Amino acid sequence: MATNAVGAAFAFLLLLLLPFSICRTVHPISDSHRSAASDLFAPTDGSFSSLEDAYEALRVFEILAIEKKPPVSTATCPKVLQNLGSSSPLKDLFYALKVNAILKCNVGGEVFKDIASRLKATVSDASTLLDIYYSIGSLVLIKDQDSNVDVLLADADGIFQSIKALSQSDGRWRYSSNNPESSTYAAGLALEALAGVISLASSEIDQTKVSIVKNDIVKLFDSIEKYDDGTFYFDEKFVGGPEHLGSLSTTASVVRGVTAFTAVTSGKINVSGVISIPLILSLPETVYSLTKKGQLKQHLVLSAKQFYVSVAVRVNTVLGSAAPPLTVKLVRAFSTGAKDSAVIDSKELQYNEKSGFHFLDSIPKNVDILLHESDSEKVYATGGQIHVPIYVTGIIKVGNAEIAVLDSDLGSIETQKTLDLAGNDAVSLSANHLQKLRLSFQLESPHGHVFKPHQAFLKLKHETKIEHIFLVGNSGKKFEIILDFLGLVEKLYYLSGKYDIELTVGDAVMENSFLRLLGHVELDLPEAPEKAARPPVPPVDPYSRYGPKAEITHLFRAPEKRPPQQLSLAFLGVTLLPFIGFLVGLLRLGVNLKNFPGSTVPATFAILFHLGIAAVLLLYVLFWLKLDLFTTLKTFGLLGAFLMFVGHRILSHLALTSAKVKSA
Repeated sequence: MATNAVGAAFAFLLLLLLPFSICRTVHPISDSHRSAASDLFAPTDGSFSSLEDAYEALRVFEILAIEKKPPVSTATCPKVLQNLGSSSPLKDLFYALKVNAILKCNVGGEVFKDIASRLKATVSDASTLLDIYYSIGSLVLIKDQDSNVDVLLADADGIFQSIKALSQSDGRWRYSSNNPESSTYAAGLALEALAGVISLASSEIDQTKVSIVKNDIVKLFDSIEKYDDGTFYFDEKFVGGPEHLGSLSTTASVVRGVTAFTAVTSGKINVSGVISIPLILSLPETVYSLTKKGQLKQHLVLSAKQFYVSVAVRVNTVLGSAAPPLTVKLVRAFSTGAKDSAVIDSKELQYNEKSGFHFLDSIPKNVDILLHESDSEKVYATGGQIHVPIYVTGIIKVGNAEIAVLDSDLGSIETQKTLDLAGNDAVSLSANHLQKLRLSFQLESPHGHVFKPHQAFLKLKHETKIEHIFLVGNSGKKFEIILDFLGLVEKLYYLSGKYDIELTVGDAVMENSFLRLLGHVELDLPEAPEKAARPPVPPVDPYSRYGPKAEITHLFRAPEKRPPQQLSLAFLGVTLLPFIGFLVGLLRLGVNLKNFPGSTVPATFAILFHLGIAAVLLLYVLFWLKLDLFTTLKTFGLLGAFLMFVGHRILSHLALTSAKVKSA
């Protein structure tokens, strides 16, 4: 057996795959589940530790439709062929066939025939439930993989009876006749084995025996337990097995066995408890437009009405497959502002076979939806009634928009202009502090009702960037605002000049919300008194700090005045006169070069020595002009070592020459 963690995980995934479940609260399988399964069942070094682990991983990948599967065929198929071609234990043979059903390894028909003959001989002599379970299960797998192999059981009634002999009065089963303890997990294995015997029988099984097994199933469900949240489960009481089996593995075994048995038998099994199919109800759209036909509504609705809303509901299993036939009802639909009066009451949704949606047309307003469970014999658990907020949007008609300047005393209209809020026309007005500004317009929903938006603001923006915002109120069907400039002079800081007029109308369900520049008004306001409030400093644009900076102009010091070029050249000639005089003096005095070596090697050392002296003199000049003390000392050290070497050689040559002259 695999480890408890892996077995529990696989049992959970098997439970999701089964056609019916006993869990009430379900959630759809998501990519996070697939990612977790890929990490949990990842092979080690490209292979699994056993064929049982390999089957569990491969089956999970298949159930969850994981596209990026690890390449395990290369390492797993040789193990499959090895177990099928030898006298392997029944359990290894069983899982080898299961893995082969998924990987489609290259197994020959002769191998299947040899295995089938050995299994039919084994199942007749088997004395334990596990041996029978693995033998029958292997024969069923061979039947599904190679229809040419003879897997029919000649003594199906006898095998059926040998399995039934291990059952107990409470619906549970024993693993063997030598073990008196019964197990709920073993009951699931026994039912699955019995289903295999029925499908492999060469002749029909006695229906009396089948009815007795159905009664055992009913007794087994009498021991079902329930958590506090209403979830039903089976618990394992048997403690003599090789490992502890939790409620999840036990429940999966029973559900798997009952499913297999009911698939090969006719009639109904009336069990206690709630057997339910976990389904997911989802609304692909929660925002519906009264005026725009969405892609979903174009596909589903064939109504010719101008304005409508279609509510569509999809019902599917947790793995995404289509649900069996069922009824979906709209229990109640009501406006968020009037929850006591229902707009729709107990309306059945129509099913569209082509799209797979249950839909309802013509929901006129914003509604909350409650989805109903069917009351038929098949109860589909959807987590109870579902409360879904639906938002209906539409294009709002804006009309009768006018702006006028009124006389403050008489209220007569001095200037009035009609506005087209859908266009880009702008008006130009002028007024003083003794007059008023009036703006009015109407808003209608697509059905002609008065529409009240969440936001309706009028903004006056002075040329100095100071803004003033006013709320637009409504009375009946008309939205209207009147600005009395005499009472607003302090709020306007007595600032005369040009004011831009902006109107903002917006709502979450209004598809044509707008912010519209209506034009401007020239205001002539009185001078501000001494104690009047000063206008605030215009706000600084926070992004201005990142803009280009002012160009910086660098000022350099003007160069000092220099003498003429001819004067500089004359001064250079004067500085060279002492050197010329030195050379003339040497010629006049007569330079003695008779002792200069005549041979090649001594002459070379003599020249290098004089060049070294010249380099030392040049170093003195460079130190005076640019070099620092440390650089001068390092260079002088190198030159001193060089002068010591070449000077020693030339002085040795002169001493040797002088000694030869004296001896002669």
